Amino acid sequence: MQSDTQLLISVSEFLWYEADLLDHKSYQEWLQLWTKTGFYIVPAELDETDYLNSVNLAMDDDEMRQLRVKRLENGESVSAASVSGTIRMISRIRIVESSDDQVKVRLAMTLNEMRHGVLVTYPAEVEYTLNRSADGFKIEQKVVKLLHTESYLRTVSFIF
Repeated sequence: MQSDTQLLISVSEFLWYEADLLDHKSYQEWLQLWTKTGFYIVPAELDETDYLNSVNLAMDDDEMRQLRVKRLENGESVSAASVSGTIRMISRIRIVESSDDQVKVRLAMTLNEMRHGVLVTYPAEVEYTLNRSADGFKIEQKVVKLLHTESYLRTVSFIF
C-alpha cells in the first residue's frame, strides 16, 4: 500500500483542528468547517450503514447543526450546563479513498467528558467524507460510530 504522506498530514491537521474547536466550544468556527449539504450522523447501531432508513442518535443537516449549536451556546440544553469540559483524542487516521474532489477518512476517537466530577469516556470509530477546495477541506459527512451504543449511554450534550 502506497500512502500520500502530504495528504495524510493535511487531513490530520484539519481533523485535529476540528477536535480542538469542539473541545474549546468554538462552535461558530466549527460550523464553518461544513458544506451546506453535509450530514453529522451518530447511528444508534454500531454496524448501521443505511442512515436514512434507520434510527440515529443524531442526523443533522445544516439547519439541525445550526440549531444544535444554538442550544449549546444559549443554555437551552439543560444537560450541557453540567459538562465541565471535553477532551477528544484522535488516532489511527487512515485515508480510505481519495479523488480530486473528495477524501474519505477513518479514524479512532476517544471523547472524554467531565460531568459533576465524574469522567466518562466514549470510544468511537469516526468516518469522514471531506470535500477538497482551494481553501482546504470541508466536511460533507461525519459518522460517529460509538463503541457502546447498545449499552447505557448517558445524556449526550456535546458534539462528538
